[in-house]
Amino acid sequence: MVFSSIFFLYYFLPIVIILYFIVPFKFKNSILFLSSMFFYFYGEPKYTLLLLLSSFINYSSALAIGKSINIKVKKNYLIIALIINLGILLYYKYSNFFIANINLLFNSNIKFLQIIMPVGISFFTFQAISYLIDVYRGDVEADKNFISFSTYLCLFPQLIAGPIVRYKTIHKELFNRKHSFELFALGVRRFVIGLSKKVLLANILGKFSNDLLNLNEMSSLSYWAIALAFSLQIYFDFSGYSDMAIGLGLIFGFKFLENFNYPFIASSITDFWRRWHISLSTLFRDYLYIPLGGNRVSKLKWIRNIFIVWFLTGFWHGASWNFIIWGLYFAIILFLEKLLLSNFLKKHKIFSHIYTISLVLISFVIFNGNSLKEILFYLKQMFIPSNIKLINKETIYYIKSYGRILLIAIISSTPLAKTYLNKLKNKKNINIMINFLEPLILILALLINTAFLIDDSFNPFLYFRF
Repeated sequence: MVFSSIFFLYYFLPIVIILYFIVPFKFKNSILFLSSMFFYFYGEPKYTLLLLLSSFINYSSALAIGKSINIKVKKNYLIIALIINLGILLYYKYSNFFIANINLLFNSNIKFLQIIMPVGISFFTFQAISYLIDVYRGDVEADKNFISFSTYLCLFPQLIAGPIVRYKTIHKELFNRKHSFELFALGVRRFVIGLSKKVLLANILGKFSNDLLNLNEMSSLSYWAIALAFSLQIYFDFSGYSDMAIGLGLIFGFKFLENFNYPFIASSITDFWRRWHISLSTLFRDYLYIPLGGNRVSKLKWIRNIFIVWFLTGFWHGASWNFIIWGLYFAIILFLEKLLLSNFLKKHKIFSHIYTISLVLISFVIFNGNSLKEILFYLKQMFIPSNIKLINKETIYYIKSYGRILLIAIISSTPLAKTYLNKLKNKKNINIMINFLEPLILILALLINTAFLIDDSFNPFLYFRF
């Protein structure tokens, strides 16, 4: 089940909200847990038991870790739990990748396993791992209530595409959270904004990208336009989903941390990764990079740490070499930035922004590639075109056709509109008008989104495959 579906918007969500608010507080977690199980069962019926099994394993493992006084025993429990979690993830997500590479390397003919990756497995596995490590470190106590823990792990707003929520950021809210009309209204507002990002921007940008890919005659400009369209599409797709998750969290009394902070205004790749998929990048930082020693080690070990983190960041995104290359691409750039470019980029703001956007566009060509051959071909046509024109009429036609959406998307990827709106709100009369009009605009936006969803079947969530 996806958030941008008629069934979710007009059947599932209203029923859950009604049930949630009519029951006493002691039953609210149960409602969320059962709703989350149904939410997952609706899309992944045969893997719902796997999700329940994961909940039970991690609930029991955390209790064992928490009760252990002997540090060695505690550590052994953690290692066993990590092996089980990562083993499940590796089996379902990476088995066929390993088989394909073994076949290629040794010219063997091992048959692929007939398995499909469970939706959201990367997200809920990493969420569980962060919880286990926090219990081991003593940052949080192991949750003794299976329903409250399973509500945390399986909570449908962030279950299948994040953000990756750490137990220590919401554990108090699991037992004592506040509900108010103000929080509910903020949640609805955030959800509608996220839905609009997804339906009115990401989906249309996806169509633009597909139209360019199907041109009769490609040009170098068309390859650049595809890179731009896909980069914006995946941003609005994923940040839109995160906005909807954060909005739903507010409706139910949870305050999830932000997952995006206008990454396309970044002035370096280091800055970009402080703003893009924040929950994943901070998780790798806190649970892998810093424990490895971070940058407080010898230069050789520091380089090792960067490459381990970014190899795994790429590998987390998918069982394909293009994702590994994508991760290592960022490792090289981040290493060079920290070693050589940091001061230069700080002094030359305009150049640093052009530099960052260019490298990000190239990164998403790698990210979106089906093979190394295809990636190299795309990059060659962007930088050293052969047998094609730099610009042609067909490319210009589609850029003009989607020009308004592109312009809106580019502006929306910056804080310009938000900054301008906040300035208007400082003026009393205009603020009164905005407060009056905002609910009407949100209702109108919801109706427009609904019309698009009814009229169109093109509605993929790109991050579901990760």
